[in-house]
Amino acid sequence: MVGLMRISVMLRRPAALVLPALLGLVLTVAPPAGAGNPHRASAQPLELAHAHNDYEHDRPLLDALDHGFTSVEADVWLVDGELYIGHDEPDLDRTLTDTYLEPLAQRVRANGGSVYPHWRESLRLLIDVKSEGTAAWPVIEEKLAQFPFLMTTYVRGRVIERGVTAVISGNRDLAAMAAAPTRRSFYDGRLADLTSGRPAGLMSLVSDNWTNHFTWRGNGPMPETERAKLRAIVDTAHAAGYEVRFWATPDAPGPARLAIWRELVAAGVDVVNTDDLPGLMDFLLAEDPAEAA
Repeated sequence: MVGLMRISVMLRRPAALVLPALLGLVLTVAPPAGAGNPHRASAQPLELAHAHNDYEHDRPLLDALDHGFTSVEADVWLVDGELYIGHDEPDLDRTLTDTYLEPLAQRVRANGGSVYPHWRESLRLLIDVKSEGTAAWPVIEEKLAQFPFLMTTYVRGRVIERGVTAVISGNRDLAAMAAAPTRRSFYDGRLADLTSGRPAGLMSLVSDNWTNHFTWRGNGPMPETERAKLRAIVDTAHAAGYEVRFWATPDAPGPARLAIWRELVAAGVDVVNTDDLPGLMDFLLAEDPAEAA
């Protein structure tokens, strides 16, 4: 009503004053689409898309969500009881809570329980612990517990899935996580853990460095022995209920990266790492049968 009254008053002014005033009003009322909007709904959720070192983008979390990513990575450091974001050292101006948990909570509330409208899966928040893991994990749990409606929760053998699932990577405290009757985070294993027998309710993801297990870097055809090895890894993981992720795959735009991504998708790898949000989005929309229109 106030806006209509302002327009009515302006229409009684000389024309030379009306147009600039109306233009200013429109620009004030209608900011550019998607600018700083944590609830932007236009992106198609991409099941395989993982934003490696997400916090290094211009708008952490929001840039990834605007490109449909369903997995984001936050490196954290424990300093004086707070979890700060950062790769080589903590950025004392950014915390896990204000950079990820609070914006995700706002978005999930706005979308009725999910990160993307009408999407009933859970976004993965990969928390890579850079400081000492034994001290950090209880603090991570404390921060996650402040958002009970948001976080997937393990309770005495039962997993209650919600809008966001936290997975702990980097410096992890496996013994404490395995012993906890209730927790809001899950363990990121390594390929050596594939036959450990750990339940998927504890170890939901298995990740490893591509270069430690494969010699192929995307140049020329993938050797058949390595293709068979990749598919055997995925089959073994899936049989145990784990998802699979590789880091340190080629990420510079070009034929090698495309070749690697195609083999990962064909083998059924669950998570594709990248720093190039639009590059992976375009690839998955064009070449992933599960996403291509």
